[in-house]
Formats: sequence, C-alpha cells, structure tokens
Amino acid sequence: MKFAEVEDHMKKAIEAVQRSFNTIRTGRASTSLLDKISVEYYGVPSSLKSLANVSTPDSSTIQIQPYDRTSLSIIEKAISMSDLGLMPNNDGSVIRLNIPPLTSDRRKELVKLAAKYAEEGKVSIRNIRRDGIDTVKKQEKDKEISEDEARDLQDKIQKLTDKYIAETEKVLAEKEKDITTV
Repeated sequence: MKFAEVEDHMKKAIEAVQRSFNTIRTGRASTSLLDKISVEYYGVPSSLKSLANVSTPDSSTIQIQPYDRTSLSIIEKAISMSDLGLMPNNDGSVIRLNIPPLTSDRRKELVKLAAKYAEEGKVSIRNIRRDGIDTVKKQEKDKEISEDEARDLQDKIQKLTDKYIAETEKVLAEKEKDITTV
C-alpha cells in the first residue's frame, strides 16, 4: 500500500463517517435521513430515492412523491418499519413525513449514536494505518526501501493518521452541535 493509497483510504473513511452522520435526525427535515431506507419493489430491494422524488417543502416536512403510484403503500411500510421513528402520512399521491422537534433524551441518544459512528471511523483509520505500516515494514524487510525511508514513511503515515483522527473529531463536534442546537 503506497502512501497515496493510505491517504485516499483515510479520506474515504471520513466520507463514510459523514454519510453515517447524514442519516441522524437533527430536528430539521433533510432528505438524507432516508438514505438508508430500502424498499422491496417487485422483489428487488431498491433505494427509496430511486423510486420517488424526495423533497423538503419546509424545515419540518419531507415529501415523497413516488414515480409509480402503486408503490405508495410499500414505501409507506418501509418507512414505518425503519428505525427513524417517523409516521408517514399518505394522501393517495404523496407521502409526507412530519419531523417533530427532538426531546432532550432523544438528543442525548443521537449524540451517542454520532459518537459511535465517529469511533467506527477512527477504528477504520487506525486499521488503514496498521496496514500501511505493515506494508512499509515488509518493503524494508524485502530490502525494497532503506531503514531510514521506512522510518520516514511510518512517521508520515502516523502524522496522516493523527490528521484524519482530528478531522473525525471536528466532524463529530459539528454534528453534536447540530443535534443539540434547538
């Protein structure tokens, strides 16, 4: 694993954490809340966004307009069965999700969930660091690079790890602020 690959993998880990954060409800309507919802459409699991136009007409409502009206009931069922805790309102042509304000207990739960996602991201970054350093050590053992080059590369990988761990912490702090702000 080359240094550039290590950095690329760490960037992707941060992006994965950000995508996970996007699925956490913050009290404002956001179409990204529905990113993880899968709908069984003609026997094939499909993403909700591939079956319907999803929009936010105001800050507390998500509107879902299926491309195929016959899919309204299965979309409604998928949302009801999800862990979002939202009740869909079906008027026969569109589904509306009202986003209620978060209670303080729910905010605490969501902050814990965000911290869990951030920790998973940090573990991923540390695993990438381990793989990168193992590769450098193998290259040194196989005499592909010198001992000094190996030490320099290991230092660079560690600095990169520290940078991306700090980035994860920064993204977590922003998300916590987003969740706790009323």
